[in-house]
Amino acid sequence: MRGAGSATLLMKASIALLWSGMLLALIGLAVPTPAQTGRSALVLELEGAIGPASSDYLAQGLSRAAEDNVPLVIIRMDTPGGLDTSMRQIIREILRSPVPVVTYVSPSGARAASAGTYILYASHVAAMTPGTNVGAATPVQIGGGSPFSPSEEKEGEQKDEAAKAEQPKSSSEAKAINDAVAYIRSLAELRGRNADWAEAAVRTAESLSANAALEQRVIDLVARDMDDLLAQLHGRTLIAGGAEHTLDTRNLAVIHVEPNWRTQLLGAITNPNIALILMMIGIYGLLFEFMNPGALYPGTIGAICLLVGLYALAALPVNYAGIALILLGVALMAGEAFAPSFGILGIGGIIAFVLGATILIDTDMPEFRISWPVLAAVALVSLGVTAAITRLAMTSHRRKVVSGREELIGSQGTVLDWEDGRGHVFVHSERWRAVGVDPLQAGEPIRVLSIDGLTLQVKPDRSGEMAQTTEG
Repeated sequence: MRGAGSATLLMKASIALLWSGMLLALIGLAVPTPAQTGRSALVLELEGAIGPASSDYLAQGLSRAAEDNVPLVIIRMDTPGGLDTSMRQIIREILRSPVPVVTYVSPSGARAASAGTYILYASHVAAMTPGTNVGAATPVQIGGGSPFSPSEEKEGEQKDEAAKAEQPKSSSEAKAINDAVAYIRSLAELRGRNADWAEAAVRTAESLSANAALEQRVIDLVARDMDDLLAQLHGRTLIAGGAEHTLDTRNLAVIHVEPNWRTQLLGAITNPNIALILMMIGIYGLLFEFMNPGALYPGTIGAICLLVGLYALAALPVNYAGIALILLGVALMAGEAFAPSFGILGIGGIIAFVLGATILIDTDMPEFRISWPVLAAVALVSLGVTAAITRLAMTSHRRKVVSGREELIGSQGTVLDWEDGRGHVFVHSERWRAVGVDPLQAGEPIRVLSIDGLTLQVKPDRSGEMAQTTEG
């Protein structure tokens, strides 16, 4: 009783400790970061491909800037582009920010390509450092380049020929191009920048250097470094959040905001390769749990990984045909486990899965593609699991039946009573009715020949006597 009481106390203490830790974690999340004195600017780093993690990071940074009432937010950008949904979310956050947002393409060698061009146009102030470039804003989902041929846009052509040449290749391309043009022109008109060049950046993938962009009113200033940027920003008047702001950047401190754990986790799991691996771990975990009910560990880990993987895929631009093929492949591989077909279902499932994973992500951005080594590794693991299941099925086919009615045939037993070809026998710790053509006596060993309902067909078992004769 004392041991049971100690175990109960230990369990209660563990539960209390767990709840205390969770409460402290929630309190830590709820407590806001200390507000700055108003004499500091937040610097948000936007590097690499723009995705769900980037939009989450910038949204949190702009929200913190509004709460702390800082005078300025600087987005230092170097990006080849990214996902349209993430780009639009970032632009929405910039447009409704009550704090002025300066997008600064830096350092030298950086670029604001594709989605970065839209973000640059949406910012209250657009700046670049020498040695950087901006442009090539054609939507990459429709081919990664301009859908129009430059040779068909020569000057001096007749209006009807020019109109014919500017027809897009398909209606879907026309919709994407026209939507992108209207979007970037609206941003240019909002900020008073060159809308005609913005349209050219979308239609013909035009690009400009920093100085050329300044000359064509694409950006507002060129700055050598952060100090030069702050010096040129001083005294500028602009509208942010419906209010007029005059920037005072003298002696303004710069605070670099690092991504928190949530953004880092989101950046990790929204990598399509990680999302695919998590989803496969989840599927195989649940599969092993169903094959071995009560194991708990495979089912628990599998359910968590599957949900995280599905959440990551929901945040990415997925192709529904790819999802359907992946689900079909998983169903076929699961069918191989529960209804062995000696590899046919499993191999078909692997083929469907690989084809689905190949077309799963609906974008041409290399950063958001599933890499072939990862796809090959997942396929090999699936092939190994299928081979193991097939081998188990073939091995179990050759084994003797050890349960059920069929297992009784050939079993040994003992006669309990016998008269006129009928009686009772004791087989597998049970009393059975039995019939037979041979005369039998109580205590004599028998062997089961067949079973009819609840009656066994038996015969004398002489194997023991033969063994004794051989030994003698």
